[in-house]
Amino acid sequence: MQKQPWIWQHPDWPRLHWEADALAPLLLQCVAAQARLLGMAGAIGADLDRQAQLDVLLQNIITSSEIEGEHLNVESVRSSLARRLDVPAAVTQRTSARSEGLAELMLDATQQADIALTLQRLLHWHALLFPEQEPLLLPRKIRVGALRGDEVMQVVSGRQDRPVVHFEAPPGEGLAEQLNVFLTWFAASLSDATLPPLLRAGVAHFWFVTLHPFEDGNGRLTRALTDLALAQSEPLAIRLYTMSASILDDRKGYYAILESSQKATPDITRWLQWFLQTLLDSLLGAQARIERTLAEARFWQIHRGQGLSAEQIKVLNRLLDGGQRGFEGGLSAAHYQAVAKVSKATATRHLADLVEKGCLERLPGAGRSTRYQIKPA
Repeated sequence: MQKQPWIWQHPDWPRLHWEADALAPLLLQCVAAQARLLGMAGAIGADLDRQAQLDVLLQNIITSSEIEGEHLNVESVRSSLARRLDVPAAVTQRTSARSEGLAELMLDATQQADIALTLQRLLHWHALLFPEQEPLLLPRKIRVGALRGDEVMQVVSGRQDRPVVHFEAPPGEGLAEQLNVFLTWFAASLSDATLPPLLRAGVAHFWFVTLHPFEDGNGRLTRALTDLALAQSEPLAIRLYTMSASILDDRKGYYAILESSQKATPDITRWLQWFLQTLLDSLLGAQARIERTLAEARFWQIHRGQGLSAEQIKVLNRLLDGGQRGFEGGLSAAHYQAVAKVSKATATRHLADLVEKGCLERLPGAGRSTRYQIKPA
């Protein structure tokens, strides 16, 4: 007999609650960051908008799978998304049933916010996750598009030969009824004026991952469901940030807070604090990416038509895309030579030309320590 019951064994389950005052500062920061991000979206042109959405959705799919230890074919997923978002230049190779299913799932979750979340929709999402039960992907056959059976469901992470058990999900008996309670709440809470939308997304994430209703794919479906809840909280049908990337950055923290919260009471304040902080990190990261995108667009608007060589354009794009982090301490002649694949003399000549044309500025230093950065507009 375990000393500490799981949260779903608590007599108050699933009546989750939290300390609103403790969450208020983080919630306000998230709301402000979300509003600013949506405002910035208006400054992005249609072409950049589609490309930005493609990049974010691709990152979301890739990182959500990496959280589970699965590494996808990036170009195949990119091509599947690009066809659906009408970005022809990004279609680079043939797609697979796997990448097509993942793309359809992600777009359904993020761009169909007005469609009710039903059991049938969840089962369809699960089927999209596993269009082909490949031996390398799944070591055993699972129920696809159906709820799990009566087997004990443990939530684990780590290597297959040394798994770490974080918590145990409710038994299969009565699972359908518990899931129906969740879906009823999810629908009703959308119009609950007393529940902040971003908190609703955090509650939905925790509740669904606790139920773990499928044999496999629960983590990815939980994050897709969270994307749906977040999309329902935004006035624009646009996706410019991804929580999955931030969760991957703190994967240990993610599993740690889930584990500790599963062994606690239905007070999920600590979980929601972690969720809101991770969401804030995602929103701020998205703002930084958009600022870089807009800065790059302004840069080329100014310097278009200056007769730059293909090598110069390549290096400038690398510098713009990666910011100063792309070249620690700034761009050197050696960096230029390596990226552009030109001689030392050519690199020196190209850099001098870029300074003269106002594309770059020289940083303090001389000789081999000479560095350059993008000249502010």
